[in-house]
Amino acid sequence: MTGTKPSMSLLEQIDKDVVKAMKERDKDRLSLLRVLKSELKYRRIELGKDLTDEQAVEVLSTSAKKHRESIEQFAKGGRDDLVKKEEFELAVITTYLPKQLDEHELRDLAAAAIAEAGAQSPQQIGAVMKLLMPKIKGRADGKAVNRMVAEMLAK
Repeated sequence: MTGTKPSMSLLEQIDKDVVKAMKERDKDRLSLLRVLKSELKYRRIELGKDLTDEQAVEVLSTSAKKHRESIEQFAKGGRDDLVKKEEFELAVITTYLPKQLDEHELRDLAAAAIAEAGAQSPQQIGAVMKLLMPKIKGRADGKAVNRMVAEMLAK
């Protein structure tokens, strides 16, 4: 969702996809899209104003994070049926999120943040993450970024 003025907001795109899922009788996708709309609506009520695309991405990123955690837990519990459902839902959610950073891009941003923070050891990871997270918001998993930064600082 970059550029001056996107032709369709994230909320409008989800609304359009709800109608499409209804027409195609895609119950799983429709159910997920309705949950996403509900989460976005609750956030709008919390803020007391319409959401920007950036705020909507935050809500969807949080939802994606919950799905990743669920996949991890269900996999540990041997619940492959639930893992598949969560993976499907995560795949749908990621279609609305900005392009995810690849490992090389992420390492470059992390290295720049480490240099900017002047961090020398893993004890300074908080300072690095404080600088890095706003730059990658919605484009990378925070846990994975934290692990990568810790690994880079440990060298």
